[in-house]
Amino acid sequence: MTENRPDLGALRIDPGSRGEGGGRGRLVVILAAALAVIGIGITAIALKGRAVPVETAAARSVAGNLATAVLNASGYVTPRVRATVAAKITARVKEMLVEEGMQVEQGQVLARLDDTDSQRRLAAARAELEVARAAIGDLEVQLANAERTQGRQMDLRREGVTAAEALDNAVTAVDSLRARITLAREQVRAAQATVAIAEQDIENCTVRAPFAGTAVSKDAQVGEMVSPVSAGGGFTRTGISTIVDMASLEIEVDVNESYIARVRSGQRVEATLDAYPEWRIPAKVRTVIPTADRQKATVKVRISFDALDPRILPDMGVKVAFLTEPDTGDAASVMRTLLPRTAIRKEDGRDVVFLVRDGRLERRAVKTGAEHGNDVEVLAGLAGGETVVVNGPVGLKDGQRVKTR
Repeated sequence: MTENRPDLGALRIDPGSRGEGGGRGRLVVILAAALAVIGIGITAIALKGRAVPVETAAARSVAGNLATAVLNASGYVTPRVRATVAAKITARVKEMLVEEGMQVEQGQVLARLDDTDSQRRLAAARAELEVARAAIGDLEVQLANAERTQGRQMDLRREGVTAAEALDNAVTAVDSLRARITLAREQVRAAQATVAIAEQDIENCTVRAPFAGTAVSKDAQVGEMVSPVSAGGGFTRTGISTIVDMASLEIEVDVNESYIARVRSGQRVEATLDAYPEWRIPAKVRTVIPTADRQKATVKVRISFDALDPRILPDMGVKVAFLTEPDTGDAASVMRTLLPRTAIRKEDGRDVVFLVRDGRLERRAVKTGAEHGNDVEVLAGLAGGETVVVNGPVGLKDGQRVKTR
């Protein structure tokens, strides 16, 4: 019997079709690789041509000789008139009437404290005062009666009817009552003083501004205990609010004692706040504190602003440049070019700047001169009015595309 088995030899792949399919697969792989390379190239070109954000400033032309910085220092804006207002007694805050930034006048109420105990002490002192006054009235009545008795005893003594002892007793009674009245009057004055103290305690429950200014902090809340001295750990406040007279703002810097000879009272100063680095504020030295700090080897210098501005706030960081007096000779007609110091870059030991022209950088070597505060004088290579980069990433190149911000 013959079995019906399948003919496995008939299962073959057509060589023509196999060659055609394999070619299409290789073509797809090649096309995909080419597209990837093209995409990478396009991306690289796009990244290379992308504009880099930079900050720019214009070079300034100034006529005449300029004051030169002989010394630079840093410090802080500080007020000459500043006070943390505290209560004179220990009590609980009943009402807060001040907020940060509020303008206050001298004598304005900042807070009220709980005066319940003080009111009761005042009532008790007034009662003692009335008792002392009533005692004087009683003693005056007794004195009048004693004086009448003394008069009768003197008449009887002249007539020889009474003994000398009776007269002496009458005189003693009068003198005693007069002394007691004097004592009672002193007790009245003492009671009046006690009443005044109690009234002052009530007045001390009202905290007032010592001078006109601006409240820069609110240091207590309703319900908290306040005290003129530190007591009770962290549960007792020692201040109500800090008041600053903004009209008294000045600069305080520490100058190394090795350079203090370069500073004198009235000297011109150019100040720059850390918060506004492009803003140059004219000022002058108000005083040089006549003592040195042996630990830091510095001398404290106080500088006054020529004019105050609302942007100037207490405790701001500030950099100052102490200037020489500008020359007023024939060179006053010379035009000088000033540039922010941040625009100068070092490349191969040379000073260079990057100009911005039509959205692209132009590298240019310059020759710099003296520094004037945050500016530096450009002696050659740059003209006034040209736009330069003052802040940008490291590695800027000539011809690179940029955008200003």
